[in-house]
Amino acid sequence: MSANGGRALRKPVFVKVETLKPGTTGHTLVVKVVKSDTVLQKGAAVSPHLRNTRIAECLVGDDSASILFTARNEQVDLMKPGNTVILRNAKIDMFKGTMRLAVDKWGLIELTEDAKFGVKEDNNLSLVEYELVNVMD
Repeated sequence: MSANGGRALRKPVFVKVETLKPGTTGHTLVVKVVKSDTVLQKGAAVSPHLRNTRIAECLVGDDSASILFTARNEQVDLMKPGNTVILRNAKIDMFKGTMRLAVDKWGLIELTEDAKFGVKEDNNLSLVEYELVNVMD
């Protein structure tokens, strides 16, 4: 019996940015960082435990599409324009009806060698607005 309880470790399936959908999780993808804008937490209304939080909104993508990625704290240092990163166990958050890609504590961001693809910036998934619809039986 192997050390991992007899289960074969699954190789991650890499997905393309264009396949991302609202409310989905567990994505592994290779993206290039196009740009990164720091979002500042301002004002006394910010709770004390958020005061030291660094947040950057990064445009990332591959040759199929682009999307905004919300980087927090030490993630901001990895998400520099020009970097190619592997996002493991990434999820889609919704922000004002639009998709944002994020990696929480269950995921991982790692630098990898420079990707050869160009980012398809004219297919930005974060510009598509979704409306919450209640489906009746």
